[in-house]
Amino acid sequence: MRLDLVAGATTFDDLTGLLAAGEVDGFAVDFLSWGFYVPHVWRNHAHTHSFHEVCLAYAGSGTFTVDGTRHTVRAGSVFLARPGEVHEIVSHPVDGLGIAFWGIALQPAGASPAASPGWWSGLLREDRPRISQALGSLPALIAALAAEAGSPRAGVGDQVRALGGALVIETGRAFARTEDLAVALDPTARSTSSVAAMERHLADNLERPLRVEDIAGVVHLSSRHAARLFSAATGESLMAALRRMRLERGAHLLLESDEPVAHIARSCGYPEVRPFITAFRRRYGQPPGAFRAHGGTRHL
Repeated sequence: MRLDLVAGATTFDDLTGLLAAGEVDGFAVDFLSWGFYVPHVWRNHAHTHSFHEVCLAYAGSGTFTVDGTRHTVRAGSVFLARPGEVHEIVSHPVDGLGIAFWGIALQPAGASPAASPGWWSGLLREDRPRISQALGSLPALIAALAAEAGSPRAGVGDQVRALGGALVIETGRAFARTEDLAVALDPTARSTSSVAAMERHLADNLERPLRVEDIAGVVHLSSRHAARLFSAATGESLMAALRRMRLERGAHLLLESDEPVAHIARSCGYPEVRPFITAFRRRYGQPPGAFRAHGGTRHL
């Protein structure tokens, strides 16, 4: 759980005024409070909020009473008071209690998915728990936010908004049920991404010697799997695509530059000019010189 990350996040409350609002997954979010207590003996008496107040205990222990029900909290507990819930926190009389806490108001923004299950169910559904040990990445996010607040640098605004959005989602996940968090991923998404990565690698390295195993390594697949995947998605083999892209680059350079044909051939992955001329004539119906002279138009 890496609670030591939270223990070192002493500048967490410096987020006040630095991160005030954002939008997360279809919800408008107001960040209304930030706080950090070192372990000591303390008590905050019964009170309520118009927003969600979340506490993560990183040291010591105590009790969290919410709407009349008392819960024991200890290092590794994250606990939640939803809007309107009367709650009180009392530390252990000897060990004290150390916490980081944050307050957020969540409102649907436009076509919000609030009616369907999701991470937000952990915050918006009153039948979800108020105390959890499912910290996920909360300790790391708290530490990262505290680091940004404690030593602001260029880009701090976008950085804390991104981290704040992740904090909201991970907070909801901590109190959600397993079924709330189930998602159906597109089974073709990884294949599509892998093919795009292979095409990009080809385009970026046309002048270099390339083998199927080199291209497959980029997407961490076997040569056979990568070749099958690419062919099924594009209708051409990896090597056919490589030849096509090299000659398309050659045609572009012939029309857009005055460089010699031999130089263009080398920049397209042909160390010798003659194989380039032969392949170019086969694809475009005329040799490179005639193609350039006719502006890419073939005269019959």
